[in-house]
Amino acid sequence: MYDLLIKNGRVIDPVNGVEGIKDIAIEDRRIVRVEEDIPSFSASEVLDVCGKTVIPGLVDIHTHLSPSTSRYSHRMLALAGVTAALDMSGPIDGVLRLAREEGAGLTVASIEALVPGANIPGLAPDSKDIEKALDEALDKGSLGIKLLAAAYLLEPDSIGNAFRIANKRRAYVAAHCGSSKTNSDIRGFLEAVELAGSNRVHMAHVNSYCRGLIRPDAEETEEAVRALIDHPWLRSESYMSQMNGNSAGCENGIPKTPVTKNCLRLGGYPETQEGLRQAILDGWANINIAAGGQNMLINGPEAVERWLAAGTDTGVSFPVNPPLPRYRLATAKRPDGSFVCDALSTDGGGIPRNVLVSHGLSLIRFGALSWNEYVYKTSTAPAKILGLPDHGSLTAGLLANITVVDPEKQIPVLAVSNGRLIMIGGHVCGAGSRFVTTERGERNVLENGLEPLVIHLEETGFYKGL
Repeated sequence: MYDLLIKNGRVIDPVNGVEGIKDIAIEDRRIVRVEEDIPSFSASEVLDVCGKTVIPGLVDIHTHLSPSTSRYSHRMLALAGVTAALDMSGPIDGVLRLAREEGAGLTVASIEALVPGANIPGLAPDSKDIEKALDEALDKGSLGIKLLAAAYLLEPDSIGNAFRIANKRRAYVAAHCGSSKTNSDIRGFLEAVELAGSNRVHMAHVNSYCRGLIRPDAEETEEAVRALIDHPWLRSESYMSQMNGNSAGCENGIPKTPVTKNCLRLGGYPETQEGLRQAILDGWANINIAAGGQNMLINGPEAVERWLAAGTDTGVSFPVNPPLPRYRLATAKRPDGSFVCDALSTDGGGIPRNVLVSHGLSLIRFGALSWNEYVYKTSTAPAKILGLPDHGSLTAGLLANITVVDPEKQIPVLAVSNGRLIMIGGHVCGAGSRFVTTERGERNVLENGLEPLVIHLEETGFYKGL
């Protein structure tokens, strides 16, 4: 008897050239058959998904999974049909704790942000400072480090050093682009590309540098496309939500983070705490609150009250991502037919914009992406970049990682992660976490009560390419 049989779904698996009505049999957590008409009596549990589309489990390569973002991050991703995710800022101690205490059955990984006053001494860390921060992150279970210009505009020399050091150690390195000499905009992106040189770097959420802060958003988008075409060794992703996500924290009457100031400027508001208050009242700024086991966005007088009651230390989101960059970067291709941005992401998790299914299927309906291309960008490519051996396809013998979507309603309806059902019909039923780490971090992951998945980054798509 098979443990689980998913029947009558339209299966899309470009890796194995499968497209059609098939059944998928799972035994001992692994896919054992993908065929037509597997008898229902051969399985202990049967889930009929007639009219639905069955694809390899979604891999969101840019999320936020720390307790400071939301204790519901894992649950929110499971509800969104995601089966694996990369946290992009840490801190690793909090990410491990949340994965242990609030896990929903996903496979998760994390990279550690370089934070002045925490793991680096200031905005101009030298090579020894960066090496120390990287070593500490790897020993705790992180895959590498991230430059976080959303909050800390480091000196360009330090950013370039971080890229080189991570590559020398064969660690993961990503950049929210921008520095003390630029900002989190197209100039910051182009600067980061130049600072990367021939090093492998993950350029995070490319669309967010194309908001029209310097030049018209269409021009900025084409500049980003050309830069990525000219530097094919860089990894990248873009997200499709209109909303950004950042900190609403203020100090001495001024927002702490550069991106929050940028968003206020885009909305025509003063870059001050009072300007942010008015933006919340007007609905331009939206405060993150926890409700019903998820995070949600609110604005108006109640949002201002909650924001002030928290001492302004809340999350905030603005509708600042124009439609053209989101569409163009999700679909742009190189002359050889490969995608300019390797993957679709959300920059979500605990931030309520986990729209890989709803917005991604709109691109299919519009004819901008085929089903095979959608699967490639939401599962196959990000799985290769992270080196996830059981994601990206529905190959017999692999641990089952499966997402089932309703193509008409454009919603996820079922998710299987690591061979276990984690979500069905909008109800999360998964628990625990599988944590992706290196050999250096395996011990700490185990000591934190999590199942480690040890990978060798030099063998992944991050370093070897796609």
